[in-house]
Amino acid sequence: MHTSLTAQPRPRTNILGVGVHALDLPGAVCAVEDAILAGTRGYVCVTSVHGIMEAQRDGEFQKILNHAFLITPDGMPTVWVGRIQGHDQMKRVFGPDLMLEMCARAPHNRIRHFLYGGKPGVADELALNLRRRFPAITIVGTFTPPFRDLNAVEQAELEEKIEAAQPDILWVGLSTPKQERFMAANCGRLRCKLMIGVGAAFDFHTGRAKDAPFWVKQMGLQWAHRMCQEPQRLWKRYLVNNSAFLLAIGLQLTGLRHYSLPPSHQITSPIVPEPSLDGHIP
Repeated sequence: MHTSLTAQPRPRTNILGVGVHALDLPGAVCAVEDAILAGTRGYVCVTSVHGIMEAQRDGEFQKILNHAFLITPDGMPTVWVGRIQGHDQMKRVFGPDLMLEMCARAPHNRIRHFLYGGKPGVADELALNLRRRFPAITIVGTFTPPFRDLNAVEQAELEEKIEAAQPDILWVGLSTPKQERFMAANCGRLRCKLMIGVGAAFDFHTGRAKDAPFWVKQMGLQWAHRMCQEPQRLWKRYLVNNSAFLLAIGLQLTGLRHYSLPPSHQITSPIVPEPSLDGHIP
């Protein structure tokens, strides 16, 4: 029988009332693998300025973020704020990078993966690409949702597929805040261990979107690179959100405005899976 995670709460940085965990990519990978070994249920939010500003407009969404097992700093502005607050070792944990790193560790962790999201055909193409790149990986299923909430029939179909597949990780490739709402709503309904929202990772890893060069990411300008690729869809998100974020974080860091964090959330809902026949975790 597997028990819930009992490790001490990980340090967080307070970014406008969202508790982003102060870690780096290896730390995030370790946290995910530890959670799977512990047999816990939960979800991981890979959160950038966009998600933090969505939380400013929607208190329920802020609760969804702060209830996550892990909130990773997906964006250099979140990292810079964390370092200002004393978390010197904090580094960016980009959703597509986290996905690739977990897949690359397939020979060591034997984790079972399920892909949820993308346009029609994208999840299947991603599964094919990942199997070619990481021959040891175990991908146990895919599901392409409609561009709306699932109806009762579709929800039942998804639950049936997940029940049959028994994945350890459900990768959710939707947009923010849709993917976070999906994970929160299904955390106790789908028989998987961790759900990880990775946004555009499905498009990046199938070649439908081009990732920014490393130096662009390090300068905190990936938003501009993405906006140039999809200006009509993304201009408002980035220009309006980024401006509002700079003003709000300036007020917080100068002490003119204060934001409180809820107590650090720990996963308390264990999974007790059927005995394994192939030795995957656990």
